[in-house]
Amino acid sequence: MAKVSHLETDVQRVVADIIHNEVKDDLGFITITGVKITNELSYMYVYYTVFGDQKTLDKTQQALDRANGFIKNMIAQRVKMRKVPALIFKYDDSYNKGQRIDSLIKTIK
Repeated sequence: MAKVSHLETDVQRVVADIIHNEVKDDLGFITITGVKITNELSYMYVYYTVFGDQKTLDKTQQALDRANGFIKNMIAQRVKMRKVPALIFKYDDSYNKGQRIDSLIKTIK
């Protein structure tokens, strides 16, 4: 299990670097918040947040879907893995949920 968590950290760092420096699409202000690799190493979930409205979020998701193959190939070159799992980008809405909970708590006080 320690190897998988170490691999997830490495992949998160590499994906962030690839997105910020090598992907040509305009992805806006995007942050890679985490990577989760399934136990059988078939799927790699990359969680991200992006600053902006729903239109910006949709545009970013489309750009990530277009760049999926390129990002996967770059991961294969930079991270030592026997097989690179399928990439799935997921929006991390935990910040929005936290903001909503915080505002609800403030209204109670």
